[in-house]
Amino acid sequence: MHADVHLQLHHLNAAELHRAAADSPPRSPVHASARASARASIRASARASVRASIRTQLGWTLVALGLRLAVPATERPVTLTA
Repeated sequence: MHADVHLQLHHLNAAELHRAAADSPPRSPVHASARASARASIRASARASVRASIRTQLGWTLVALGLRLAVPATERPVTLTA
């Protein structure tokens, strides 16, 4: 998907979510223990998303490496790294 199209879809989705939030009634106060468990759940999902992000980066790095190795050595561009 082209980056501009992806960004436009993101903006449309965000606007739709904002409209839905504005139309919904305000929520009732939440008990302190419920807030604490919600915060713990958010932290756990954040850790999971970081792990997923690292797995994604590693996966794409391995794909790039595989694509480099698939090209014969005579056709590979020479890259010098420090």
